[in-house]
Amino acid sequence: MLPEARERAVLLTDVHTELHLDLTSTEDFGVEATISFGCTRPGASTFLELNGGTDVTLDGAPAPYADGRIALTDLAESNSVRVTARMPYVTDGDGMTVTVDPADGERYVCAHTSMDIAQKVVPCFDQPDIKSTFTLTVTAPSHWTVLGNGPLGGRTSDEGDDAADTWTFGTTPPFSSYLFTLVGGPWVSVTWDEPYAPAPGGTLPFGWHARASQGRELQRDAEELKRITSACFQHYTTVFEPDYPYADYQQVFAPGLNWGAMEFPGCVVFRDQALTQGTPTELEREWLASTIAHEMAHMWFGDLVTMKWWEDSWLNESFADFMGYDVAGVAAGYTDAWTSAAITRKPAGYRADRRRSTHPIAEDTEKIVDVDTAFANFDMITYAKGNAALAQLGHWLGEEDFLAGVNKHLTTHAFGNADLAAFLDSLDSATDKDVRGWAEAWLRATGFDTLRVTRGDDGVPVLTREGSRSHRITVSAYDDAMRLVDSRDVLLGDEPLRLDDLAGRVVVPNSGDETFAVVRPDEQSWAAITGGLSSVESQLTRAMLWWTAVDLCESQVVPVADFIAMADTHLRPETHPLVFEGVMRALQSITRRYAEPAEAAEHLAVVADIARGAVDGGDPALAAGASRVLARISADRDFLLEWLGRDDVDQTVRWAAVHRLAELGDDSWIAREEQRDKSVSGHHAALAARAAVPTPEAKAAAWAQLMGGELGSHEFDAVGSGFWGWGQADLVRPYLSRYVTDGLALAQRSGQAMGDVIGDAFPVLPLPLDARRELRTAVATALEGDVPTVLARSWNDSLDDLDRTL
Repeated sequence: MLPEARERAVLLTDVHTELHLDLTSTEDFGVEATISFGCTRPGASTFLELNGGTDVTLDGAPAPYADGRIALTDLAESNSVRVTARMPYVTDGDGMTVTVDPADGERYVCAHTSMDIAQKVVPCFDQPDIKSTFTLTVTAPSHWTVLGNGPLGGRTSDEGDDAADTWTFGTTPPFSSYLFTLVGGPWVSVTWDEPYAPAPGGTLPFGWHARASQGRELQRDAEELKRITSACFQHYTTVFEPDYPYADYQQVFAPGLNWGAMEFPGCVVFRDQALTQGTPTELEREWLASTIAHEMAHMWFGDLVTMKWWEDSWLNESFADFMGYDVAGVAAGYTDAWTSAAITRKPAGYRADRRRSTHPIAEDTEKIVDVDTAFANFDMITYAKGNAALAQLGHWLGEEDFLAGVNKHLTTHAFGNADLAAFLDSLDSATDKDVRGWAEAWLRATGFDTLRVTRGDDGVPVLTREGSRSHRITVSAYDDAMRLVDSRDVLLGDEPLRLDDLAGRVVVPNSGDETFAVVRPDEQSWAAITGGLSSVESQLTRAMLWWTAVDLCESQVVPVADFIAMADTHLRPETHPLVFEGVMRALQSITRRYAEPAEAAEHLAVVADIARGAVDGGDPALAAGASRVLARISADRDFLLEWLGRDDVDQTVRWAAVHRLAELGDDSWIAREEQRDKSVSGHHAALAARAAVPTPEAKAAAWAQLMGGELGSHEFDAVGSGFWGWGQADLVRPYLSRYVTDGLALAQRSGQAMGDVIGDAFPVLPLPLDARRELRTAVATALEGDVPTVLARSWNDSLDDLDRTL
């Protein structure tokens, strides 16, 4: 589509969209749209996208409508077209998504767009470099609240219909079609007026909204959600020169969203699972704070200034990811956000950069051949590695010059589109450093460098860089007990760097985790690290060193048993919850991917005992995360049953225990817990637990459900997560090849979202070597044929990970 899109972007100007959507029917929804636009070449032809419409008319007559397009011919200099249609609801999160809450039977309808999904909701020119204003009215059940991109202008009861109201929203500034949304349902809300001097009256309307059945959780977290939102907003409106571009700022925990969150202008949507039913762990609290900051950054990076085409999606996501962690720390009070990034976010970037699917952060235009390819590139290269590259850029340029370049970019291209060249022009105006050379090294090249420590007979440590980039980093030195004795900022480039004054010391490069490069300590340093890791004072440095241990284990330099033993020694005294939770996740992942089936139970017993120690230790910040791990992997049935017999056990922990008991053969608790917890999250937890039951009959039933094509994307995730149970290698072995054949068949009759979740359901559990090879052969053979783009990308990545294990 790229040549067509380029032509259409040149052809069309000054686009305005007026919409009326009728959500009162439960069968489908009604669309009335008037789209006006200018044409730079009168007499030319173009098209509107509309995917899935029925009873489609154009200017009152049957539309020239085929293959998701409405033909527009013989255009004038100024044009106005009116389209009406009936459109289908969906349950897979790609379009106007309908969800019925099992807790109370209430219906929610959410326009989950993005990429090329807006055309499944409204007629539009569905590409990022054609922006439109939107003027929206919505007719919906009268007990609903409706939220959208524009400010609410009014609400009226429909004449003669007490059951329906019409909501009117003010006209928005121009933005790309993939950012259009509305959400409707009986939301519960927390609202306030946020001080903002440039706004009329000096304030803007703000709010948090959730499903009615989540009212208790919203009230529980309301003050913290409001505090984070206000702190981030005041920070951004201080450091960014362009004013906040929209008339209000609403945030919604919405069901059915396939992304973690989505930056719809003025109406940000989060997965409703982010409002946790149980007490959130410290890692979950930090994740939500950084995600709030991330999505708010998008109001400027992505919404105000948008990439021209999808190869520059990093201009949206890398910046928002970087700002999310940074602002969560400097403004919202989550001062250890970068510790979380070091132990959870950046490792995903390193893993992605090892795979054959790796790509430059700023990809070549010609390689983004269609939107499905672009969708697959919303990955941990774009997010985690791009975040790390920008963190290194800011460290190299200095905060003042970095922000000056950013503000030049935002001001110059406000309400328009920009690309890499434009961004570099803005940076270049703010510094005398070679930003184009930096971009070539960091944004236009794949892979990561290795920072290696060596030392000769004189004991002098020498830093060398294996790779092609310069790194401005902190180097720390320790005594043999891992007590800090020195720390300094260095620039490591082509030449080795001798540290003569640190002879005999333990040396840790990148101790502040400022750059994207793996660390390989010398033998003396690694012996001291493995002996004294828990004595390192800085939690950020501990996090970086734990990742180094994980990386060495995944590289099969450190055996799995040695990594488990390292955790047995150094994770027990760990006091920082982000480090503790991050390493606990890594322990389970490594056991699943790299352990032999005969070894897995022993490894899990060690991990469970570490978790039990944290639960019994009395620190609630550690216990929140540890209790979930303990409930999920413990083999002590009496202990799990004792937990379920108590009323004070967190609901998330209860479901983890129910799941584990089911996995161990006792499924009697599933129905009881389902009666106790009728929420959406409870529904998903029950699906996962039933899929984990270790009988041939239960697995057959779960498989039929998984591949039957009736599950929504989140339900599919749930069943898939339960199916490949710990210790069930023999039981699920017949399904390894069926995952490939049946999964491919389902993907071929589904869309992007389902292809993505089918890929996420890849079998990851301790398997015998011959079973891993069998799975590898099945996937590799399938990939030689016709596999949908999104699933093919996911399977290629899983194949690379499997090859790493083999």
